[in-house]
Parts: sequence; structure tokens; C-alpha cells
Amino acid sequence: MLIIEKVDRHSAAYRGGIRKGDEVVSVGGYPAVDELDLLYYEGEEVELCVRGKPAVRTLASDVSVRAESEVRTCHNHCIFCFVDQMPKGMRESLYVKDDDYAMSFECGNFVTLTNLKEEELERIIRLNLSPLYISVHTMDPELRCELLRNRFAGRIVDQIRRLAEAGIRMHCQAVIVPGKNDGADLSHTARELFRFYPNVLDLAVVPTGLTRYREELTYIPDVDGEYSAAFLDRADALNQEFGVNFVLPADEYFVKAKRPFKPAEFYGDFSQIENGIGMTSKFISDFRAAEERRARKKPARVLCVCGVSAEETVETLCREANALVEGLEAHAFPVVNRFFGESVTCTGLLTGRDIAEALLPVRDTFDEIVLPSDTMKSFEEVFLCGMTLSELKKKIRCKRVRVNADGGWGLFEILSRDE
Repeated sequence: MLIIEKVDRHSAAYRGGIRKGDEVVSVGGYPAVDELDLLYYEGEEVELCVRGKPAVRTLASDVSVRAESEVRTCHNHCIFCFVDQMPKGMRESLYVKDDDYAMSFECGNFVTLTNLKEEELERIIRLNLSPLYISVHTMDPELRCELLRNRFAGRIVDQIRRLAEAGIRMHCQAVIVPGKNDGADLSHTARELFRFYPNVLDLAVVPTGLTRYREELTYIPDVDGEYSAAFLDRADALNQEFGVNFVLPADEYFVKAKRPFKPAEFYGDFSQIENGIGMTSKFISDFRAAEERRARKKPARVLCVCGVSAEETVETLCREANALVEGLEAHAFPVVNRFFGESVTCTGLLTGRDIAEALLPVRDTFDEIVLPSDTMKSFEEVFLCGMTLSELKKKIRCKRVRVNADGGWGLFEILSRDE
């Protein structure tokens, strides 16, 4: 349901009798669904019809609306689903399995398209909702049905083709299950998707996130350094075959293979950075772009909290900062993830509880703590476990806790300044 929130009093819409609270029935002759209906006509005139009143032609910008429809949710039961591996008692929003193409277009959320009706596919094309972020996983229809445990999952091949032919740009991903959609199947998936390049812009390949809460779930093996090295070799060979950097491996494979990260240029505009693709390379690049000789007003011992997989990178950058900033003694402080399990090594899934318990025994050895903002909910100082930043400060008895929300550049700025 689409509801009128505001109407410009000098507009044709207002003169036509449209008022706040009216229910929008159709936009441009099509049934109203959500805010995207009006966004498509931004800057143009459109026929607007509200319930119980004659249709009016007005500028789309003359009215603002709100959607009262629910988020489209996931119809799959993926064997690698991360939500199924989370314990009880966390933030409620973490248990929502969204699979909404509108959120894919607006927010960059990945969707599987398995819940997509024909009229919704046609709407995506009509409104030119591009780019979309699509969880493909495999282009083998039978295997995709098996991985997603959804009998409609095999339609992805036709869906990708139709979207690409309509000019919709797509960022794709494959969550890799060893022995299933890696190896020859990954090569097949990459080649099938590359047929639609540049409308299919890239394929991110990420390892399955495995927590300690996998009781009664499908067994999925973790990957080691040897596996990761072979995986990276396959990705390199495919990119060489394509002549562009199309297959984008997650940073975790480089960490486990103990291989250097790709240069920042490899990732283009970092369109998949929220997927853990190129995050470390950008962090390093931004940090070094900010480097310059400085001096602190007061000497300080600073600990930079990070996940285990980021320890080497963060410690290297801390050493560089120590050499450039007089009075600084900074070090990486890797925190083992007890909450989700030690196999979870990324920084973004650290909880306040684990960070606090790790810091307590060493609280007399530092003056400041630097926390990466991705350990907390966006725009809120709340960790995944529900602990707030103020509660963390109280628990570790340290008021000098600074949150870095600006990546590598932000880390150097924090390390090099007192305030």
C-alpha cells in the first residue's frame, strides 16, 4: 500500500483534490506498489490515481509517499544460510531473512529472485531498477535447487538472461560450498555469467560463513590455505581468460592462502566492498594516502581492535604510523570470536562481549582503544550482542575509546591526533 505523505499546495495534485493520507491506487497507469513507482518519474509529469478520486496529471516531485507494504522475505532454506547459524537473544533485525528486489536496488542487498513473480520481473525491467545485487551461487539449475532447497531456484538462468537483455546491470555473488559449487562448477558459472558482460558486471566469490551454532545443519567443511591458494589460482585463470577482473575473490581467501592482496585498482569502484571484496586493499590504500609526519601532544599507547584475519594488516599499518607520528605506540589487538566460534575471524562479526573480555586483562597496558565502526549497527553504538558502546567503556574502565568510521584514512587520522 502506498500512502500520500505530503502534497505541494501549489501543484496540480493539490488542485485535483489529492491530500495527505490518500491511498495511491496507480502511478502512470500501473498498480502502485512502493516508492519506486514515483521515483521512476522523477522530474516528469505522471498520472496519479488515489482511491475514490479522479486521476490527476502532476509532477512526480509534487507529492511524497510512504509504503506500508512488508519487506519481501526469503523463501529458501539455503544449506549455508548465516541467519540459521545465529544464537538467540541478538538484535531482532538480525533474524529477518529479506529477499527484496527493491532493497537490492536501493540498498545493495543481495537477493536470490526465487520469490519473484512474473509481474515483478516485468516491473524491474519497466522501472529500470539497475543495478541489482543477485545471489546466483551457481548457474547449474539442479545444483542451485539443491543448495537453496527451493524447487524454483533453477529459474535463475532465464532470469539473468531476461534482465541482461533488458539492460539491467547486475553485481552477482556465489557463496562457495567446497565440493559443490567450486571447481569446475565455479568455472561454468563464471563463464555463463560473463556471456552477459557488461550487464553482468562481476561475480564475487565468498566462503561460507561457519559459526559454532550449526547443530543439525548440513555439514560444510572449512577451507584451509592449500584450498584457498588453488581457489585463487582458478579465479586468476578465469580473469585472464575473460581479459577483465570479473571474478572477485573475498579477502579471506588471500588471508588463508597467505598471499598478497590485490592492488586497489583490481577492484575498480569497489562495488562489492560490503561483501568483503577488496575491503583490505582499500583500507591499506586509504591509510597510506593519509600518511604524513606528525607529532602527538601527549604520548599514547593505542590498541587497534580487529578480527584475527586482519591482525597482520593492522599491525603493519600501526608500525608505519609509529614511525611517522612522534609519541605514538600503536599495535593491532586481534580478538578471538568466542561468540560465533573461532572459525569466524572477520572484524565485522566481533561482539562487544568478546571485545570487552579480551581487553579486561590488558586494561593497564594502553591509553586508548580504537574500534572499527563495522562492529556496531549502522548509525547506532550497539554491538551484535546488544551491548552498547557506553557499556563497553564502563566494563573495561576506559573512557578513551574512539570509533573509526572512515576506513584506512580514518585510522591514520585517529592515530596521529589527540582529538
